[in-house]
Amino acid sequence: MFESIHEECGVFGVFSRERDDVAAYVYQALYALQHRGQESCGIVVNDDGLFTYHKALGLVGQVFDRECLERLGKGRISVGHVRYSTTGGNSAANAQPLVVRHIKGPMSIAHNGNLTNARELREQFEMKGMIFHSTNDTEVISYTITEERLKEPSIEQAVNKAMYRIKGAYSLLVMSPTKLIAARDPNGFRPLCLGRLGGGYVVSSESCAFDSLGAEFIRDIKAGEIVIIDDSGIRSIEDHCGGSESLCVFEYIYFARPDSVIDGAGVHSARINAGRALYKEHPVSADIVIGVPDSGLDAALGFSQESGIPYGIGFIKNRYIGRTFIQPSQAQRTNSVKLKLNAVSETVKGKRVVMIDDSIVRGTTCARIVKLLRDAGAKEVHVRISCPPFVSPCYFGTDIDSKDNLIACRMDNEGIRRFIGADSLGYLSIEGVRNIAGSGRGLCTACFDENYPIDVPKDMPKDKFEYKIQKR
Repeated sequence: MFESIHEECGVFGVFSRERDDVAAYVYQALYALQHRGQESCGIVVNDDGLFTYHKALGLVGQVFDRECLERLGKGRISVGHVRYSTTGGNSAANAQPLVVRHIKGPMSIAHNGNLTNARELREQFEMKGMIFHSTNDTEVISYTITEERLKEPSIEQAVNKAMYRIKGAYSLLVMSPTKLIAARDPNGFRPLCLGRLGGGYVVSSESCAFDSLGAEFIRDIKAGEIVIIDDSGIRSIEDHCGGSESLCVFEYIYFARPDSVIDGAGVHSARINAGRALYKEHPVSADIVIGVPDSGLDAALGFSQESGIPYGIGFIKNRYIGRTFIQPSQAQRTNSVKLKLNAVSETVKGKRVVMIDDSIVRGTTCARIVKLLRDAGAKEVHVRISCPPFVSPCYFGTDIDSKDNLIACRMDNEGIRRFIGADSLGYLSIEGVRNIAGSGRGLCTACFDENYPIDVPKDMPKDKFEYKIQKR
């Protein structure tokens, strides 16, 4: 419905000292991570090496009910996943976590990120006769780990060797019959953190999931680190640590929940800082500052604090309409933005309005939102964006796979302003966005400046493993 950047995925795992309802913990945590993916979800429970799982298309509350959780049974280790497809289509076959059974025992994998060499690795495996049942990167990772496991004495050493072969962005949870393993790529593109729950441990894409369970946050997992949790406690392998870190800056701008802390920086504070920097870079005289829900709200508050312009609630969001809302006719498609977002006329009527949003991708949604404010009686609409213009594809887990639909690749700032119908338009600079979570922090800003921290393929569409037969 909205032409905006989409979330990538969320992972969660729990290791309990005793046999427990671990699926219930994962279920609750996945609710807290639902913002990271709404296409599919799944939970795998490990009861002394017996893996039971359930996964399907849909939201957490749609896929799981009490009976389903009871069927999963008790265990000591469990992993879960919520998915938005950055590689592979939206199908049940691509739902995670994956469960793999081989001669060294069962293994389950949950993955957040995107590999840059997935196509190359998959072709190598296919030439060896391996069969793929999905079109996502996670199955490529599973084959890589499995192949190494046949040569290595432990699952953690297999993961360690596999990390020399897989390239790109990945925050992984790997569950063996006796261990829960967490691994983060050497650049730390995607977040991953460690917590304590009772006498056991939990691992999550974001710390907000710990809060939902009453778990204690211990620390972020380092870029390149492999954390092994088993009956002997916690230990790490840091063979891949020490490189240049480049967390995706959009975790702070949009992806993560405001109440999460990522790599030592609070997401809410980062967005406040973005709003403050926006006013310094693009000041304007106005009567009210409003934010586009949800990630624009914190930045709007920062803009208001820095400028002294009052902050107001300019939009009401309908939280009961998801991305799969059916729009049967052209008229309904045209008006769909009004079903999800409506302007508060009392706030904006007759006023000069500053509208803060997190990004402009194609520009069509922004234009519709500006029109909502005009229709509600806004006298002026000044748009401020808490990130720079998108000018290049992302290869690390965000669904911008081409320049074709990026408005900033076709128009200059003035052209975009006219297209969206704003009185003025200002983007946060690249220098400004790099400092929102604190100076000196390693962040990936390649979608804004094309300076990729690692080598990337020339062509890697989202559906890189899906294609029609070539007719002769």
